[in-house]
Amino acid sequence: MEEEKAQRNGSVDHEEHKPVYRGLKTMPFIIGNETFEKLGTIGTLSNLTVYLTAVFNMKNVSAATLINIFMGTSNIAPFFGAYLSDTYFGRYKTLGFASISSLLGLIVINLTAIFSALHPPQCSAQSTACLGPTAGQLAFLLTGFGLMVIGAGGIRPCNFAFGADQFDPTTESGQRGVDSFFNWYYFTLTFAVMVSSTLIVYVQSDVSWAIGFAIPTGLMLLSCALLFLGSRLYVKVRPDGSPITSLAQVLVAAVRKRRLTVPDQLAVSLFNHVSEKSINSKLPYTDQFRFLDKSAVITPADQINIDGSASNSWRLCSIQQVEELKCILRVIPIWASAILYSLASAQNHTYGIFQALQSDRRFSQSTNFKIPAASYSVFMSLSLTVWIPVYDRVLVPALRRVTGKEGGITVLQRIGIGIVISVLSMIVAGLVEEKRRNDALTKPSLGVGPKGGAISSMSGYWLVPQLALVGLSEAFISIGLVEFYYKQFPENMRSIAGAFSTTGMAFANYLSGFLVSTVHHITVRSRSGDWLPEDLNKGKLDYFYYMIAALGALNFGYFLVCARWYRYKTDSNRGIVELALQEAGGSEKLSV
Repeated sequence: MEEEKAQRNGSVDHEEHKPVYRGLKTMPFIIGNETFEKLGTIGTLSNLTVYLTAVFNMKNVSAATLINIFMGTSNIAPFFGAYLSDTYFGRYKTLGFASISSLLGLIVINLTAIFSALHPPQCSAQSTACLGPTAGQLAFLLTGFGLMVIGAGGIRPCNFAFGADQFDPTTESGQRGVDSFFNWYYFTLTFAVMVSSTLIVYVQSDVSWAIGFAIPTGLMLLSCALLFLGSRLYVKVRPDGSPITSLAQVLVAAVRKRRLTVPDQLAVSLFNHVSEKSINSKLPYTDQFRFLDKSAVITPADQINIDGSASNSWRLCSIQQVEELKCILRVIPIWASAILYSLASAQNHTYGIFQALQSDRRFSQSTNFKIPAASYSVFMSLSLTVWIPVYDRVLVPALRRVTGKEGGITVLQRIGIGIVISVLSMIVAGLVEEKRRNDALTKPSLGVGPKGGAISSMSGYWLVPQLALVGLSEAFISIGLVEFYYKQFPENMRSIAGAFSTTGMAFANYLSGFLVSTVHHITVRSRSGDWLPEDLNKGKLDYFYYMIAALGALNFGYFLVCARWYRYKTDSNRGIVELALQEAGGSEKLSV
């Protein structure tokens, strides 16, 4: 019986019934799977905005709104995928199912490019009106999007954790293996973005959409094959329940005991049992969200088991559970500030591409080769890639000598700097758009763009500063948020912490789609004219960018308030002592 359980948990040592960690032997399959999966999905997603406007004949506003909704849903799906993986299916089964779903989604999107019946007829240069997609064509396309959303929901929260599962965390060699895998993981991500934004986008835009989508589809098929080929080598950790249940128990118990008053003698009145199986560090008591403390108040109706645990965990929770929920609640205001920050990044995947389409995209003045509009996003990745080693090897050591902090500056300070840079990126984007539009209206144009507007003589390289600033802000914020969530979440919620960061981007995508649609519908009826028309030369896209910059500035003020209020989670074994100290007036703030 024990051996059967161990076999379900992965590779087994038959003498001790423990998982056999094969570490590096599994890496060709796992790294290969992740590399080809990213090439497949990013290779398709990078150019979708252009595909929707050029092949499906969608208006810019409609395409931008649809892309934002699709990206938002793809970013929020990992939260549910993490829950299902931790609670029911385990990482391997979730990854396998999600990979197949992504492959089917890519096949569906590829079919829309191959068969003319699945997309609208191409617009001729002489036509004044283009036919949009039929209900059936749009439904077929959205089916592909839906399958890719399911795939993203399972792959994103599990792929890194599944790779880390293959190394023994109790040995030094296993810990080094995880570090090495972490480096390779982000290398494959950068590699996939570079290749997708250049070679694959070029094939799609300048050779054939059908071939351009077939390449990432084939790569995704190879990714699935590699995942399943290594199946016998993997350690497959079984699901052991979701920690979200513990959080829900605190809320339910607190509501049930809402009429109780929290006693003054906290050290002796609050239930303080901690399971021996818990991997979470002991948390000191904090006086925020004191309403939740009621769930740990012991009443005559509460019963305690022989092992010290509560008989009914939905009525009585430990103070450790309460503090774990408080950790999550304290993070939420900081998480909310990331939503408005991500608005800047969202624009460069939609209207940043539209700007490029109406700019001089020639590689140089002496050649007719044009850089695909979606390829300019590679400058965001280059900026991030160049800055990270400079920051880590040069700036952090210098700041460490000044501040005495291990990271040079705190995580929240890093996030704040990133928010400021994102505001600057939108101001620069507005100034560049003003120049692009003025050149298009006052200087000889270079032809007619896809939507009929004049192509500005301004070089597309003018877009690089705003893209580089967005990449720089991501180097501060995105990496800072990942570290922040990883350190501030309880240890058993780190897979959820990974999904938590994508939910901020999800809400940013939804908000971006809402703003684009709302601004368009309001300004199209105004005297000053539509800010976001099909022909950007007739609009005021720069005003839209300035509006986002203003929202970002307000968001920075909100972030400063939240950062000042925030209390960092501390690892402590002094739970009862801290309670006693607080009652004696020894400390009002146990976390700094």
